[in-house]
Amino acid sequence: VKDNIDIAGWPTTAACPEFSYVPAEDAAVVKRLRDAGAIPIGKGNLDQFATGLVGTRSPYGVARNAVAPGWLPGGSSSGSASSVAAGLCVFSLGTDTAGSGRVPAAFQELVGWKPTKGLLSTRGVVPACRSLDCVSVFANSVADAAVIMDVAAGFDVLDPYSRKIGVDKPAGRRIGVPKALDFSGDPDTPGLFADAVERLRSLGFETEEIDLTPFVEAAKLLYEGPWVAERWAAVGDFVAGKPDSVFPVTRRILEASQGWDAVATFRAQDKLREFARQAEQVWEAVDALLLPTTPCLYQVARVLEEPYQTNATLGRYTNFMNLLDLCAVAIPAGRARGGTVPWGVTLAARCGCDAALLEIAATFHGEAWERNPQGGIPVVVCGAHLEGLALHWQLADRGARLVSRTRTAPVYRMFAMPCEGNIPPRPALIRDETKGAAIEVEVWSLVPADFGDFVSKIPAPLGIGKVLLEDGKELPGFIAEPRAIEGAEEITALGAWRAFLGKSPSA
Repeated sequence: VKDNIDIAGWPTTAACPEFSYVPAEDAAVVKRLRDAGAIPIGKGNLDQFATGLVGTRSPYGVARNAVAPGWLPGGSSSGSASSVAAGLCVFSLGTDTAGSGRVPAAFQELVGWKPTKGLLSTRGVVPACRSLDCVSVFANSVADAAVIMDVAAGFDVLDPYSRKIGVDKPAGRRIGVPKALDFSGDPDTPGLFADAVERLRSLGFETEEIDLTPFVEAAKLLYEGPWVAERWAAVGDFVAGKPDSVFPVTRRILEASQGWDAVATFRAQDKLREFARQAEQVWEAVDALLLPTTPCLYQVARVLEEPYQTNATLGRYTNFMNLLDLCAVAIPAGRARGGTVPWGVTLAARCGCDAALLEIAATFHGEAWERNPQGGIPVVVCGAHLEGLALHWQLADRGARLVSRTRTAPVYRMFAMPCEGNIPPRPALIRDETKGAAIEVEVWSLVPADFGDFVSKIPAPLGIGKVLLEDGKELPGFIAEPRAIEGAEEITALGAWRAFLGKSPSA
């Protein structure tokens, strides 16, 4: 987890030791993932206060590029990308305001998903540009990123920037490719990009040349316009009070942001709207864009010598995404420098097209696309179908996805039904408003066809009804007919089927 995202009880430093604090609560996105079974294993290094695309602006040192040592790891989510690329975890969380979830993915051969703004809550994240910030995901596959999307996405009423927006807007097969691109003289990336375009065509996508000018002009506003002052609004009081605790390059950028006034801000907003209107004409002709994630590649030593212009160059094709309200996914697209240094391309689409964009990315990446969407049907299980127990295979074989581990409302009694032939012991859940208690359960999600097949094979006296959870939701789940408790042992006081199995050697 990038160290500008809160984990309860763990210090959040934003790569500034004197800024460090220990949060009492998880960031909203971390909580959603932990509730679904994710286990945080560490915090990732970053460009201080998430200001940079390079991964070199941290008092903790430069995060190592796990694929190409000596070359940039990318930033600002450098440690998040390096941890996945090194095999330390299956996925990681970063943030992405200007490209911080995509540049490290390109440089370390990963998938980097930047969601639609407001799709994942940013509550519990140290702000960079609060109005533009996104929590991003690094993974080894598009399929893994899609799983995290389905778990982590959701409206958060406590986050003023959260949006009630879905991910399933359709996107077709018309891909826009810029007429002219500036690769800053890199000897390899132009050829790699041409190969990526040809790969899309070979996969059956239509390509259409587009004018990228309004997008590039919008990108310049992020650091050459008043949005950089939003960074000062976030951490300026701390920087002003403890300037010596801030990394020199970062401090210079933040202090320079104070010169913007209200008049300049409104003028810049007007310019952005003009560029957005021009970009809309492009979107009338295409469904997605294919872009270089970065124009070129840099070694760490080069960036340390010239930290400002190199960083600006890397953001040429990333900085406009959030200003223009787009979603994006970075994917590997070969290696440069004789096959030793990873590089990648980015697919971008309009807000809410995240799932369709990931499907295009999966096709490009050579993956089968079998997403279990948010439209799956939930099923609450409390006994032998719990993960790791005797009948869980009936869910696993149908591709069920874990949604959460939680408890029922305190209105249920639980009984242990004895074994019947080759059927293992199972609990019977009976609703009782007066003698009930909260019972531990898991919520799984099945696509409609698999849900119907699963339910049709449940033997009496069990069945599927509505189960009331502690958060007030009422979901389909296992319940029992009254006759199920005849001669059965009541185990309500244990509060969980696993507790009963641990107590009963014969179970």
